[in-house]
Amino acid sequence: MTGDLDNDTAWLARAVELATANVDDGGGPFGAVIVQDGKLVAFGQNRVTRDLDPTAHAEVMAIRAACTAIGSFSLAGCSLYTSCEPCPLCLSASLWARLDRVVYAADREDAARGGFDDREFYELFDRPRSEWSLEIDNLRPDNASSPFDAWLAHEKRTAY
Repeated sequence: MTGDLDNDTAWLARAVELATANVDDGGGPFGAVIVQDGKLVAFGQNRVTRDLDPTAHAEVMAIRAACTAIGSFSLAGCSLYTSCEPCPLCLSASLWARLDRVVYAADREDAARGGFDDREFYELFDRPRSEWSLEIDNLRPDNASSPFDAWLAHEKRTAY
């Protein structure tokens, strides 16, 4: 562990408070905060059922808010504190956001006990796509790479 235990505990407590309050407001039991240099940048609560958005996980909502607050798609230099171990979606979003660190309270076993079992997704990624219940097909028209050609040719593209 590379953080300050007292600060980590305080930020995790805030994430857990957000998660618990969200249950009282009719949302899912998940909350998250993003911190930079010991200061709160943004927070998020699970809004999946409220917003009818399966991507509106607490961590994703916090990442969206933090990027807006900072004015960048990169959250390098920031830490994410979340009430529960990130699911594959939230872990991927954390990687894409370039967060320095993720700290969580409850684990995937706690989530499963609450009816939020994401083990199926972790196991899915270990199986060949031919065994997935979601059909994924690659259909490659002649212009399939055109968006990337346009991107590479665009002189004012933002480095990602």
